[in-house]
Amino acid sequence: MMRGMSRLATRGGARYKSLLTLNEDEVALQDMVKAFAKEEIAPYVMEMDEVQKMRPELIQKCFEQGLMGIETAEQYGGSDAGFFGSIIAIEELAKVDPSVSVMVDVQNTLVNNAFFRWGTDAQKEKYLRMLSTNTLGSFCLSEAGSGSDAFALKTRAEKKGDEYVINGNKMWITNSGEAGLFLVMANVDPSKGYKGITCFVVTGDNPGVRIGKKENKLGIRSSSTCEVIFEDCVVSKDAIVGELGKGYKIAIEVLNEGRIGIGSQMIGLAQGAFDTAVKYSMEREQFGQPIGTFQGMQHQQAQCATNIMAARLMVYNAARMKEAGENFVMEAAMAKLYASQVAQQVASQAVEWMGGVGFVKDYPAEKFYRDAKIGAIYEGTSNIQLQTIAKMIQSNL
Repeated sequence: MMRGMSRLATRGGARYKSLLTLNEDEVALQDMVKAFAKEEIAPYVMEMDEVQKMRPELIQKCFEQGLMGIETAEQYGGSDAGFFGSIIAIEELAKVDPSVSVMVDVQNTLVNNAFFRWGTDAQKEKYLRMLSTNTLGSFCLSEAGSGSDAFALKTRAEKKGDEYVINGNKMWITNSGEAGLFLVMANVDPSKGYKGITCFVVTGDNPGVRIGKKENKLGIRSSSTCEVIFEDCVVSKDAIVGELGKGYKIAIEVLNEGRIGIGSQMIGLAQGAFDTAVKYSMEREQFGQPIGTFQGMQHQQAQCATNIMAARLMVYNAARMKEAGENFVMEAAMAKLYASQVAQQVASQAVEWMGGVGFVKDYPAEKFYRDAKIGAIYEGTSNIQLQTIAKMIQSNL
C-alpha cells in the first residue's frame, strides 16, 4: 500500500513539487527584482507618494531591467520569462512599493497580454517592441457610468471610410499620466450592445487623445490614475486589436489574468507590511522586553503569516493553472478576493503593532495600509469576484 502511494506522488520519475518551488530562472528573476526594488525604488517611495508622481528615471530603469516586457518574446525585445515571471516580479515590487508594482502589473498582464493573444504579426512587431523598451501602456475600459457594469460603456468608434473616429471619456485609467499607448474599448455599433465593443490601439501622439483630471487618491499615489479623453480621435482600421466587435471578449479574458496579477500585488504588499512591523516589534521594548515576545503579539503575527501563506498559495496556484492552459477563472477570482482581504487585514495590524510610529509617515506601515484598500476595488470589486465564484460553482452542478 505504501509503495503504491509513493508511486502516486511521482510523475515522469520526478516528485510533485510544492507550489512555492521555483525553477532556476524564476529564482534568478526573483533575486534580481528584490535587489532592484531595494536599491533603486526603496529610497524614493515616500517622496513619490508625497508628490504623487513616479520618477521618470525609475520608469526607464524598469524598462532597462526587462520588467516591462517580462512575458514578451525575445524577438520583440522582451524577457521571455513567462506569465509566472510577471507574478514573481509584481509580488517582489509590491513588498517595497505597490505603486511601482501596479505599473508593471498593468503593462504585463493587461496591455502586453492583449497583443500576445489578439494582435496581428504587424501589431506585435510594432507595439510589443515599444512596450518592452520605452513605452508605457494603459488599458482604457472604465467610464464614469460603467465601472463594474463595464459593458455599459458609452465611448463610440464611428466608421468613416477605412478609418474610425473615437469619441468618449475613460475614467480611473492606470499609467495614463505617462502612457504612450492606450488600448481603448469603444462601441462601433451600440445597437448590438456589448457585441459592438471593439478594442483599438491609440498612440499617445494622436492629436485626438488627451489626459484629463489626475485623481488625488488615498493610496498607490505615485501611480498615475487619470481621465483619458478621446475627441475626434482618428485611427485606421489597422488599429483594431482582435476582431471587430470582440472587444468584450478581450476585456473579460485579460482581466481574468490581470486579477492574478493584482492578487500577487496584494500578497507582496501584505508581506512588506508584515516584515516591517515584525522587525520593529523585536526592536521596540516595553516592560523590559521586546513587544514581539509577548504571547498576544506572537499569536497575531502567527495568524497573519498563515493568512499570507494561504493567499500566496492561491495566487501561485491560479498562475500555474493559467500557464498550464487550464480553466483558472474561479481560482483567479478567489485569489484576488482573498489576497486583497489579507492585505487589508495584515496592513491594518501592522499599523497597530507599531503603535504611534505606525501612524506617521516616517515609517512605511501607514502607506501599506492606504495602498491595501485598492485591492478590493480595481480589476473587479470583491463583490464582482464573489459573483464570479458563485456562478462558477453553480455552473458545475
